Amino acid sequence: MGCKKLEGRVALVTGGARGIGRAICEKLAAEGATVAMVDILLDVAEKTAAEFKAQGYEAMAIAANVAKPEEAEAAVKAVVDKYGKLDILVNNAGITRDTLMMKMTEQDWDMVLAVNLKGTFNFTKAATRYMMKARYGKIVNIASVVGRMGNAGQANYSASKAGVIGLTKTTAREFGSRNICANAIAPGYIITDMTEKLPQAARDAFLVNIPLKRGGKPEDVANVVCFLCGPESDYVTGQVLNVDGGFLMS
Repeated sequence: MGCKKLEGRVALVTGGARGIGRAICEKLAAEGATVAMVDILLDVAEKTAAEFKAQGYEAMAIAANVAKPEEAEAAVKAVVDKYGKLDILVNNAGITRDTLMMKMTEQDWDMVLAVNLKGTFNFTKAATRYMMKARYGKIVNIASVVGRMGNAGQANYSASKAGVIGLTKTTAREFGSRNICANAIAPGYIITDMTEKLPQAARDAFLVNIPLKRGGKPEDVANVVCFLCGPESDYVTGQVLNVDGGFLMS
């Protein structure tokens, strides 16, 4: 077996117990990283962590509401207390509350911004305290193509993901001198439990505009995350990579 490129690295993935987050954790673990998966539901995170450990991976489950700064700080501290450091942060936790703007409630707006954007800020701020001391860090934020182009019925989600992109670039500028790289991934139509709930007509509308003529798999996102967490991307920061089958070519 060859050398695993993330051997000895410690990673924290928010929303890491399910869907795209789980695929990210699996990829990082397969490349040798120790993985701490954060989920708002502890039992879900513990079940996934147990499955990882059964495969021989080192994994840790943490319950946290990413929208609460004190819980983000506690989660990061728990990882550092157990493993002595934090090398990689993947801000993946996200929710949707889709409806047209005229029907969107203040609660719909606030909840999505709190999880998707404030949650990313909370964990970035908590993690960079330790990364700065170590003079090393890789931060990958999961944005979305709709954060670059907008989408009817997703004013809150689009705005939150556009905010994540702006936050990513600012993080890259503020912490680059400490050898911390920050990048974002903008997934397009990825087949998950969340997207499978969409009406067939909505899914077909996506596919007709995708040159590769298929939806993405969670593993497609995880592979790019792994690249941005590894040594091959040491001179890449402040970038947004679309993982969308060619849907948005910009």
